[in-house]
Order: sequence, then structure tokens, then C-alpha cells
Amino acid sequence: MTNFLLNGAEVSVEVPDGTSLLHALRGPLGLSGPRFGCGDEKCGSCMVLVDGVPSFACTLGTEAVSGKQVTTSEGLGDMAAPHPLQAAFLAEQAGQCGWCLSGILVSASALLAANPDPSEDEIRLALDPHLCRCGSHNRIIRAVRRAAQEMRV
Repeated sequence: MTNFLLNGAEVSVEVPDGTSLLHALRGPLGLSGPRFGCGDEKCGSCMVLVDGVPSFACTLGTEAVSGKQVTTSEGLGDMAAPHPLQAAFLAEQAGQCGWCLSGILVSASALLAANPDPSEDEIRLALDPHLCRCGSHNRIIRAVRRAAQEMRV
């Protein structure tokens, strides 16, 4: 049994030893934000925050988050109260298929928490572990810059 905070709520999950956090999140915990892409830390679609640090859930064992705080895209905001990043991504039409977006959103939220006024190069560096096969990169950068500006106001 592994106990941790998931999007602000205490959870317990019992999975076989070696089960990835991604499989625990999508399976018994019922979330759909983090996605399986490559399974090898090459695409970022599974990215979550563990104690505020972007982490690949596809290779991280569930037992590694015992006692820690895990945040997925579902924990950033919702339809009634979206996170400024979520609102900016919609406003900039920064997503197409959406497969990569939950990972990008959590990584961008970690960036903005650490640096409220990142340069374009800093945004690109923070999002470098993520692949967007649809080619939305420029709109994604604009959305992060827009959210950063709105969060500073």
C-alpha cells in the first residue's frame, strides 16, 4: 500500500511492486490526464509534479511517491476555475490532438512557480523534454508567456 497526496487529497493505492506511477494514476486512481506515450522518458506525455518537480510517471515506481505530493493536470484547475496556463492554452489555441498537453501544462506550471517571468529560451528549456507531434510549439510558447504575464498582474 502506497499513501501520498494526489492533487491535494490523501490517497492510498495498492499495486504490485514495480508498478509505474502512470499505471497507478490511470488504473486504480482513475485519472486520464497523464498519458502513456513512449514509456521511456522521451516524450513527456506522462509528466507529473512530485513535490513540485516535473517527473516522468512512466518510469517512476509508485512506491517512490510514498508520503509525497503528486500533482497532475487535473490538479491544476478545472472548468469552473482553470489555472491561468489552461486558460492561456485555450486562448492561444495551443493544442491540437492534446496528447502532450497535460505533461506540458504541469512542467510549465513548475517553471512559472519557480520563475514568474521566464524568457522564451527558459520556456523552451523547461519544455524540452516534451514532444508535440502536431507542431503546436510556437503557440505553446505564446501560451506560457501569456499565462506568465497574467499571473504577474
